[in-house]
Amino acid sequence: MNEQLWYQSPLFVVLALLIGAIILFVQNKLRMDTVALLVMLLFCLTGILSLDEVFAGFSDPNVILVALLFIVGEGLVRTGVAYQVSEWLMKVSNNSETKVLVLLMLAVAGLGSFMSSTGVVAIFIPVVLAICQQMKISPKRLMMPLSVAGLISGMMTLIATAPNLVVNAELVRIDNLRFSFFSFTPIGLAVLVVGILYMLIARRWLDSSEHNISEVKPRDSITDLIEEYQLHQRVKRFVVKTGSQFIGRSVEDLHLRSNYKLNILAIERWKRFRPVFIAASLGKIEIKEKDILLIDIANPQLDLDSFCHLYHLEPTEIRNTHFNEQLKSVGMVEITPVPDSDAIGQSAAQLRFRSHYGLNVIGIKRDGELLQGLLVEEPYKLGDQLLVIGDWKLIRKLPDRTKDFFVLEYPKEIDKAVPARSQAMHAIFSVVAMVILMVTGVVPNVIAALIACLLLGKFRCIDAKSAYDSIHWPIIILIVGMMPFSIALQKTGGVDLVVDFMINTVGNMGKHWILISLFTLSAVVGLFISNTATAILMAPIAINMAHQLNLSPVPFAMTVAIATSAAFMTPVSCPVNTMVLGPAGYKFSDFVKIGVPFTILVMLVTIFLVPVLFPF
Repeated sequence: MNEQLWYQSPLFVVLALLIGAIILFVQNKLRMDTVALLVMLLFCLTGILSLDEVFAGFSDPNVILVALLFIVGEGLVRTGVAYQVSEWLMKVSNNSETKVLVLLMLAVAGLGSFMSSTGVVAIFIPVVLAICQQMKISPKRLMMPLSVAGLISGMMTLIATAPNLVVNAELVRIDNLRFSFFSFTPIGLAVLVVGILYMLIARRWLDSSEHNISEVKPRDSITDLIEEYQLHQRVKRFVVKTGSQFIGRSVEDLHLRSNYKLNILAIERWKRFRPVFIAASLGKIEIKEKDILLIDIANPQLDLDSFCHLYHLEPTEIRNTHFNEQLKSVGMVEITPVPDSDAIGQSAAQLRFRSHYGLNVIGIKRDGELLQGLLVEEPYKLGDQLLVIGDWKLIRKLPDRTKDFFVLEYPKEIDKAVPARSQAMHAIFSVVAMVILMVTGVVPNVIAALIACLLLGKFRCIDAKSAYDSIHWPIIILIVGMMPFSIALQKTGGVDLVVDFMINTVGNMGKHWILISLFTLSAVVGLFISNTATAILMAPIAINMAHQLNLSPVPFAMTVAIATSAAFMTPVSCPVNTMVLGPAGYKFSDFVKIGVPFTILVMLVTIFLVPVLFPF
């Protein structure tokens, strides 16, 4: 009878579900959000929790706050603020590996304080690879500092990572106490300094002459496409000088195609102290003085000197750097006609390609050979590869707008495309306003984030589709699905059981040893499940432990929050570790070798600073 009661007790069922969830997380055969949904279903079916308790996470303001912060981060990416930081890093590094490492970690930690660390690391991976190639060093020496800085960024502010918000929410729920926006910052800055010094030494342990180079052919870059289609030879730039007959006339009125076999692909025009690249709907656009015309020279017999003298134009050759300067808004892509489509047998002129899609065909490859002549009048054949140029936004929309062509492969620069570059200052203003509202406490944090998102929408830094797409729904579902564990463990006595065990084990050894035990347990649990799930499980244990010891729960909660971000020990502890695994060619042992000592250092910094900043 007693045995039956033991395995049928609610606490046993909860622990069995927890162990089962951890096993599924470790196996990684099911998505984490799927496991979380299964957990919610089983809590309903077992009757351990009520329906309201199982779905309580969907009404939690902190879950909404996490979703809103994803949108804020996307706003910084779409307006180019994040990429401007990465470009600044490349400019000032000056081929000094030490300077690169220090500035890289500072930049990542700074950006990650206000946006997703996963997003920040994704932005910097190609930057780090480019720097390593330029400096001829192994990516292993800089990729690990990148991921370490991404994790440290979670220790910088209240909103830097979801576990901070989870722990803060539990503190509010149980004791009506809360962290301020910058409560984490002193500890985060100390850990960052230690991390930079540590990585300056530890990078040597990662250096290797062998680097796993992927057998998969990397995506073409804009430079590759320019060379492959020999655009240097046929595409030229012409500056419209004072007195030119082109001034005041529209592109179609010039009749350059019929008279000279020339095709204007785009116009560069200075607006608000920066160049704007106009490639769509060129026919009706009037040319102005100092415009720069990008022209496809389809007539090799044309005397360019006489042509420029006649129309007061100044020719300049196209350069790779020219497109590098514009690639945030303007790009290229290869497309091909779909079999049996209406495009086969027709030319760009007949299809009115530029009018319909806002893009220009600047190269055609047939059977591996480049075609010459006026390309807009060349009928397409099955298997042709077309190189088109235009706004990245229109390039992205091309697959949805036509069934006649499909994109072969996007160049790698599309990852840096910035659709709202001109709104960068508005994005910074929106984020600063959010931070001020959060710091002053004028409104709840979730309302401050909502205001920031509405401002980003108002200023056109982000649109509705990109806002919804930016939300990492698996993480939201994971948080919502793991919250019932916290409720169930408290309801069935599981939290009290763990608290009693820890107090009996280390309770008489001193307050610092208690914090060490909490940090260690949180770090170990984080080896098997996500840091967000770890925070959900460990926060109530830490707070209840403080209650039984008649101590302030704040230092206990802070210790758990920092420990959950210290996921340095394995490549699966956190997404940022997993992201750098392949590009750097790391092994599992590399993370253990670097992560375990650094986790111990972070623990020592935490145990020293937390009691000073948050007295017991």
